Amino acid sequence: MKSEKSLRVCEKGHTYYKSSDCRSCPTCDKEEKPESGFLSKLAAPARRALTNEGINTLEKLSQYTEKEILNLHGIGKTTMPILRNSLEEAGLSFKE
Repeated sequence: MKSEKSLRVCEKGHTYYKSSDCRSCPTCDKEEKPESGFLSKLAAPARRALTNEGINTLEKLSQYTEKEILNLHGIGKTTMPILRNSLEEAGLSFKE
């Protein structure tokens, strides 16, 4: 059973269709994507999950366990290898 998509308008005036309750605007997500850094390697839901938690640096990320990060809405198993690799490249790791 498919959910019906509804037309929405974001605060910036972009129009888009969505079937979920998620309010994120795809156009805004693209505009807000960083050009560099570990957040630039992530999909929009994962980026939002981390930034909503105040995690915008690898140092802050290293203060969390993998389990804590996986529990954030928007973080999936495909995100974890990217995060692990980014931490490793910076000489950091997840909290044990």
